[in-house]
Amino acid sequence: MTELSFIHRFAPGNPREAAPLLLLHGTGGDESDLLPLGEAIAPGAALISPRGKVLEHGMPRFFRRLAEGVFDEDDVRRRANELADFVVEARKHYGLAAPIALGYSNGANIAAAMLLLRPEALAGAILLRAMVPLRDVPKVDLAGKPVLIVSGESDPIIPPSNSQRLATMLANAGADVRHRTLPVGHQLSQADLTVAKAWLERVEESTELAAR
Repeated sequence: MTELSFIHRFAPGNPREAAPLLLLHGTGGDESDLLPLGEAIAPGAALISPRGKVLEHGMPRFFRRLAEGVFDEDDVRRRANELADFVVEARKHYGLAAPIALGYSNGANIAAAMLLLRPEALAGAILLRAMVPLRDVPKVDLAGKPVLIVSGESDPIIPPSNSQRLATMLANAGADVRHRTLPVGHQLSQADLTVAKAWLERVEESTELAAR
């Protein structure tokens, strides 16, 4: 475990095999939470997993919220920029390409905010149980950036209309968005892993073909 500007864990992997993943935990998680998921979705990829700096009743998060599903948007903006700066710092420190974010819940929301505010920090994103992070969306160019959104059909926290709005928002900015809704709730399932792994393999394959 090392610090830089965020306490985090780093698994070097083999950068030649896959794009690095930026692992972003949900509320109450930490820098170790998503390592097994990252290893399963992208075997051989470098993994960088920071711990959110905001505490809510002692539980780490990536930004403040005012109530369930109601975000402190000033804090979202500040924390998204802070996290993007960490990505720049970590890339230099570890010699990494731009990562694909793999975020769950609060981690998916900060990843979505980074796409909207600092798109150059990410090569793409896997957003598991994400919501629209900002009401006032800046004009942004996400041309061709691959994004997977995976929602839960019976998620008690995120209305289906909200995740669909996020998908539309990112697609309207030019991102290559795939939105899947699974017959699950807010918690992660084996199906999430299967869908994310298959999507990432397709993205890696298309990237390799484009580089030839």
